[in-house]
Amino acid sequence: MNRRTFIAGAAAAALAQHAARARPSRRPRFAAIAFDAFPILDPRPVFVLAETLFPGKGNDLSTLWKARQFEYQWLRALSRRYADFLATTEDALVFAARQLQLPLTSGKREQLMHAYLELKAWPDAVPALRALKADGIRLAFLSNMTRQMLDAGIANSGLEGTFEHVLSTDAIRTYKPDPGAYQMAPDAFGIARGEILFAAFAGWDAAGAKSFGFPTYWVNRSNSAAEELGNAADAQGRDLSELQNFVFSG
Repeated sequence: MNRRTFIAGAAAAALAQHAARARPSRRPRFAAIAFDAFPILDPRPVFVLAETLFPGKGNDLSTLWKARQFEYQWLRALSRRYADFLATTEDALVFAARQLQLPLTSGKREQLMHAYLELKAWPDAVPALRALKADGIRLAFLSNMTRQMLDAGIANSGLEGTFEHVLSTDAIRTYKPDPGAYQMAPDAFGIARGEILFAAFAGWDAAGAKSFGFPTYWVNRSNSAAEELGNAADAQGRDLSELQNFVFSG
């Protein structure tokens, strides 16, 4: 090795050591993150399709459909007459169309339901998830969706291998915000609930997760008002890049 090469190598090593000292340590505040489905999977194409199939009425249909979708799940759970996410979603669609006097043919019904199996990730979700996983954070889905729906979303988004656990509340025949549904994450990860950040899409889910005892982040993509349910998320933001900042803050 000549003198010039040695000096250049020594200088490069010194610069690398300086950069390593200057770089802030990335120590996550949580060992794991459990995600609801919709902070990751973008449901908007379903409602765009509703407008395409029912011009000028799609927004009204979507609004009523979404409201009944979750109401039917909770009513089913409370009355102990469980039906899974797909079944309650289809029942809600039929009701909403009938209430609005829209001609829901079998073909349109099938198209709208199948759209839930074609969902893909929001643009910010894939890079954020890959970065979180690279930083050693354990990841899971914890959703009211069926396992079929979650697996389809993972495949559609190229997220195979990203999640350590894919948890559907269908496995225990209930829905969030039942505490038993949230308990699936500590059981699966084998760690305390305080070590798991829950990432919610809906305000009611953020309140439910916080009530259960999760540190909670509300991915409030629609800029909704907080629910008046006695519990607020620890923080909120519009996308997963903001969630990343929260994970490494403090």
